[in-house]
Amino acid sequence: MIDHVGVSVSDLSVSKAFYEKALVPLGYAVQMEVSAELAGGRPAVGFGAEFPDFWIGEDGVPSVRSHIALRAKTRGEVDAFYAAAIAAGGRDNGGPGLRPHYHESYYGAFVLDPDGHNVEAVCHAPGEPTDQAHF
Repeated sequence: MIDHVGVSVSDLSVSKAFYEKALVPLGYAVQMEVSAELAGGRPAVGFGAEFPDFWIGEDGVPSVRSHIALRAKTRGEVDAFYAAAIAAGGRDNGGPGLRPHYHESYYGAFVLDPDGHNVEAVCHAPGEPTDQAHF
């Protein structure tokens, strides 16, 4: 089981502002900020619902583009994540919809963050039928 994950970003303040807005629908908020002195030379911000399980750290250069999938409880949360992330400056990488090639109830949305990381919100629960099937 994964406890937490982190990615490098080029500008911590820009990425922090993006994630503070984009992750609200998933119940995520800043849980911890760590100075460069305490974090091995690079400042970091930890986001989570109860504890920091998603971290961003400033290296000046983003890490190789990553794919991070955060679980949503409902399809509505996926939709709200997508809207919030786009409003916060994210770029569309696959709007909310079913992805039955993963499994019949897989409902996700994908957004590129300021450094091009592919951030997904996904709900695995069965839900109401939808005509939004994006691939």
